[in-house]
Amino acid sequence: MKFAKAIMGSLLLCAALASAAADSLSAVIARIKPSVLAVGTYQETQNPRFGFRGTGFVVGDGNLVVTNAHVIESLGSTSDDSGSVAVHATGASVHTGVRRAEVIALDRAHDLALLRFEGSPLPALELGPASTAHEGQSVAFIGFPLGSALGLSPVAHRGMVSAITSVALPSPSARQLDSRAIKALKDGAFDLLQLDATAYPGNSGGPLFDADTGAVVGVVNMVALKGTRESALTHPTGISYAIPVEHVLNLLSRETLR
Repeated sequence: MKFAKAIMGSLLLCAALASAAADSLSAVIARIKPSVLAVGTYQETQNPRFGFRGTGFVVGDGNLVVTNAHVIESLGSTSDDSGSVAVHATGASVHTGVRRAEVIALDRAHDLALLRFEGSPLPALELGPASTAHEGQSVAFIGFPLGSALGLSPVAHRGMVSAITSVALPSPSARQLDSRAIKALKDGAFDLLQLDATAYPGNSGGPLFDADTGAVVGVVNMVALKGTRESALTHPTGISYAIPVEHVLNLLSRETLR
């Protein structure tokens, strides 16, 4: 009888802890959603006027947005007639809507971009210290999986950091070296956060954050390893990755010093 009571007590304690953790994550998600924006183009003559490209999140003074460089790679170029760069605030209780933006900094080596948008500032996310993400860490990310196909409503996913792995792998032989692999080796390898939660193309550029504190530890990335470790288009594995936050901190630091 005592043993059964002990087992029941342990189960109740585990259930209470799980419930507390869920409540904590719910509060973190509610706090972060207003800072997660859709990134794309805006053009008066197109229907819809806002063309979705990826996810971004607010940092710094509240008018800066971090996203992936590949999300806005062709936007604002003279050959691009799809419209100007814009962000769409959808998860905020106030100040929702489309804002025009401009690209103010790029870090193509780490697939990061920094935008500045017009209008009143939005809540900025806290960036965690560099090199704090660790294997087994409980994390979550918010973005727009599959973009407008599911509606522009921010969606949260939960998981953990399953591994910290290099973006560039040594090729077994010279025959397997292609231009992408050579460029990766030339630019210098860096670590990526491998996740056990599945991200989708629309999630690219979204914040990866600590599930307990909400501090951003990385930027969700869907293309960093295509052609090196995996090809998500031709040989999908379901494995998702994120760029560590230290590269965001470096990008912001360089922009501040200008």
